Amino acid sequence: MQRYIEAGASAVLIGESRFGMRQPGDIPADRLPQAVSLAHKSGAKAYVNMNKLFRNDELTALPDYLIRVQQAGADAVVFGDPAVLMNLRQHTPDLPWHWNAEMTGTNSATASYWGRRGAVRAVAARELNEEEIVDLKDKAQMEVQIQVHGMTNIYYSQRNLLQSYLEHLGREVTLIRKGPDQGLYLVEVERPEEKFPVYEDDNGTHVMSPDDICLLEALPELLNADIDSFYIEALLKTDEYNETVLRSYRKAVDKWHADPDATGSNSRG
Repeated sequence: MQRYIEAGASAVLIGESRFGMRQPGDIPADRLPQAVSLAHKSGAKAYVNMNKLFRNDELTALPDYLIRVQQAGADAVVFGDPAVLMNLRQHTPDLPWHWNAEMTGTNSATASYWGRRGAVRAVAARELNEEEIVDLKDKAQMEVQIQVHGMTNIYYSQRNLLQSYLEHLGREVTLIRKGPDQGLYLVEVERPEEKFPVYEDDNGTHVMSPDDICLLEALPELLNADIDSFYIEALLKTDEYNETVLRSYRKAVDKWHADPDATGSNSRG
């Protein structure tokens, strides 16, 4: 976390797999105060990831966790399941929250719906193009965050499909993960050149996009549209790669703020 902040991140998304999906490193509740404090001392915000789809037997853990998140001084929680909102209103009504419904955040009306219920930020769907993003921001009455770099989740199952398959074989086999830059992939017969990374954690199996998003060249237009937050997905990448990406985007953002006209920000009508 500290390395990413030093590389240029102004906020970090932290949490644990009990409440957040695709969280490569767990920070349990008892360590949240330390992590949030570290981020704040470094001049960054700390958001807690709670984007999991919760089952009935998991709901009882939400009140205590939200209270501990608030006590830790987190700047907001990020989630999409309305069960979290119900517990927020009852137990931590003053804790800010960001609405992130993954692929369903595609229009300003839906974003505004959640804004009227207390969301301070909407996370736009990764499928939106530049024009759609600008239009959503123009019409939504709240902050908007978009993903500008990294892979995206295109399929999710709560089952551990890979481990289940290995168990089905009935032999002594082990699923080996070699690290963030090497891993498991799905390859379609029709498209052998495309490899779909597979990420499996305690919450199930996630199939990721074969190609990364990269909106570095579009940053001037997005900044000119007053997009509030740019998200970089660090999943399945090395720390060195992520630091390089963060430095590149930080440099581009700072350059725009120093001289917007020089970076083509007036291209929007």
